[in-house]
Amino acid sequence: MIKGSHSSDNHINTAVPRSTLHECKLLFLLLFSMTASTLSPPAITDALRPPNSRNPSRSIVACIDSSRPKIPTTNPVSYNSSTVQIVDSLCHWPELADQVSDDYVDDVWSQIREEALSDTEDEPILARYYSELILRHESLESALSNLLSMKLSIPNLLSNNDLRELFAESLVHDDAIGRAVRADLRAAFDRDPASSKMVHYFLYYKGFHACQAHRVAHWLWITGRRAAALLIQSRSSEAFAVDIHPRARIGSGIFLGHATGVVIGETAVVGDNVSILHNVTLGGTGKDSGDRHPKICDGVLVGPGTQILGNVKIWEGAKVGAGSVVLKDVPPMTTAVGSPARLLGGKENPIVLDQFGGLNTDHTSWSDFVI
Repeated sequence: MIKGSHSSDNHINTAVPRSTLHECKLLFLLLFSMTASTLSPPAITDALRPPNSRNPSRSIVACIDSSRPKIPTTNPVSYNSSTVQIVDSLCHWPELADQVSDDYVDDVWSQIREEALSDTEDEPILARYYSELILRHESLESALSNLLSMKLSIPNLLSNNDLRELFAESLVHDDAIGRAVRADLRAAFDRDPASSKMVHYFLYYKGFHACQAHRVAHWLWITGRRAAALLIQSRSSEAFAVDIHPRARIGSGIFLGHATGVVIGETAVVGDNVSILHNVTLGGTGKDSGDRHPKICDGVLVGPGTQILGNVKIWEGAKVGAGSVVLKDVPPMTTAVGSPARLLGGKENPIVLDQFGGLNTDHTSWSDFVI
């Protein structure tokens, strides 16, 4: 054997190419970073915590509200919608006519914000969602404009920002819309047993969204901007499955339960504190022109699947049972059921209700039918 040589049986080459070592190092760093990010708990910022749960060492976060610039008082009549500034950190909003006093407190908006903070404590995954839709907004009007624009915009065709300014313009110019929005939220909270928090109704109930989109469309219609009004109607019908003509007049304290399939025609009128369930039609007869749709007075309950056709009147406090077809007027504080609808107790001596049907949303206690 030649000196210095080694047999193949007792020699193993352990050299590893440099490229392989480099690849192994990169793989190790990648796995380490993925493990660290997976094990790290989600960050919950102090800005989303109630004041008594915030980190004292980061007290600057607790003072964020006081450090924000004050919003100047703005006359809603002369306000230019193009000046609405909605930024990532804070949505600036002009002070409305009924909100300029120092002692004004918006109870509805305060409750929504408190409930949002509570939800983010229970479910930290909701922190970013609630921050974008609730917590970074100074007013209910600002949050509503943002929410509706996100739901009704069309990517690359109808921008979120343009719709947001359109909604903001109507809410600033007509503060009656804001009052009606708050009445609708209170109505749902009082009448819907499935609604435990007002923030849930604001965020998730499409009947509420469709009603507020209609309020904006109606304002556009009566101010002569009918093309924009019809656009909002069309998008609302597609997004919420609720079709309300922008000319139709709707009061405040409206509860649209489930709402799917609700159709309200052009000349229909809906009063205050009315409850309407899903698959309800307030329609014309199909042949008349002019004033041809139903008039629903204050405090009426319209049950699911009801069809009310023609220029008929449902008087104050009346109930219309589920699946009814109404072709004639219904007297106040009575109950109409069936197809075609008839009054309980008969036309000559109908049973009289002791409270408005639209306020208690009781659909079944009137029935004495036994299976």
